[in-house]
Amino acid sequence: MKYFTKKYGQYEFLFSELVKRDFNKRYKRSVLGILWSMLAPLFQLLVMSFVFKRVFGHSMAHFTIYLFAGQLMFNFFKEATNNGMSSIISNAGIITKVTVPKYLFLISKVMAASINFVLTLGIFFVFVALDRISFTWKFIMLIYPIGCLFILIIGTGLILSAMYVFFKDIQYLYDIFTLALMYFSAIFYDVSIFSGSRMEKLLYINPIFVYINYVRQIVLFDQIPSLTYHLYSLVYALVILRIGTWMYKKYNYMFLYYI
Repeated sequence: MKYFTKKYGQYEFLFSELVKRDFNKRYKRSVLGILWSMLAPLFQLLVMSFVFKRVFGHSMAHFTIYLFAGQLMFNFFKEATNNGMSSIISNAGIITKVTVPKYLFLISKVMAASINFVLTLGIFFVFVALDRISFTWKFIMLIYPIGCLFILIIGTGLILSAMYVFFKDIQYLYDIFTLALMYFSAIFYDVSIFSGSRMEKLLYINPIFVYINYVRQIVLFDQIPSLTYHLYSLVYALVILRIGTWMYKKYNYMFLYYI
């Protein structure tokens, strides 16, 4: 992490302004403005809940919370990485004129998406209360999967933004990838249908599912995952971050030639 933090103090003001710009830009000229951060995922949840619970007769207890937990974590990953992908290209005007760490533009995009995530997380807790699920001290442990997901997003964003500079088609390939990832993250179906099968083991190859399942274990089952599970969560995040930092260090000098 020294790669990201050693010069942060010099560019703290720039970073804060970038975060404000990226967050406000999304809702510019919107009547409801920031409320869309909460209304959009809420409407999506209600539609998905109706379809999978009412139409298909889903009988799982607290299914809306189960669905919301998956949607919350996956949407954070998708929004932050999609926005971060174009962080270098969209700031080419600044990068070509001022010498600043290019990763600041990525992190500002991720922080803007994080604000949306925190607002939606507040709505999630409201739904948890309305569904009469007890809040326990174990909810504090939700910081762990969210923190790991944040690190994973930074690493993924570094990889995507670096690739996007050289290979614009990555945005279309990534749309297909995230669609497949959504179905492979058990957002709207019960994981127990694969209990004991090879498919259940394959799900844990997907780090997004690992973090989603962690949240569900805490909120729905009042259980803290094992130490091994914690290690899996952290290793996934750190490996992707390491790959991302390696790519930035290796190709950083080439960015100016392509933007």
